[in-house]
Amino acid sequence: EDREKENKEFQTTVADQRETQKLLKAALSVLADFYKKSEAASLVQKQEPVGPPPPAGFETYNKNAASGGVMSMIEQIISDAKAMEAEAIRSEEDAQKAYEDFVKETNASIEAKSKDIVEKSEVRAKAEEELVETKEAKEAVMLELEQLSNYNAQLHQSCDFVLKNFDLRQTARDEE
Repeated sequence: EDREKENKEFQTTVADQRETQKLLKAALSVLADFYKKSEAASLVQKQEPVGPPPPAGFETYNKNAASGGVMSMIEQIISDAKAMEAEAIRSEEDAQKAYEDFVKETNASIEAKSKDIVEKSEVRAKAEEELVETKEAKEAVMLELEQLSNYNAQLHQSCDFVLKNFDLRQTARDEE
């Protein structure tokens, strides 16, 4: 979502800068035509200064040589718009590359986590299987212990009976 917003903003910025350049170039060509015509007309007519000469201490009015005029200002704005467009394109390319890297890393991470989940699920299944087998073995051992305990109790009773009645039986045999 953020990437889509950034891309829309980029598209808008580039379109605005290109439209600005187009309009300024058209204005520049109109001004260039106008100044060429006025320059040609000024060569034909030599204008006399209007009004009285400047007072003492003032110089005659001349254009400032350092200033480039309206046309150079428009040309500067056009070059600024081109630079801004180039910067926007560069930023968009960087953002797109970062986004693609992020997507690759995320997909790799998701894949690794999925494999990890599968492996851990297999380990858990084995552990549960071993637990069931161990419980069954324990139940079998407990049953066998109970049977052995019962057998032990029977043997114990039988032995007690034999020991208790040994003297009586021996005496009864001797008398026979």
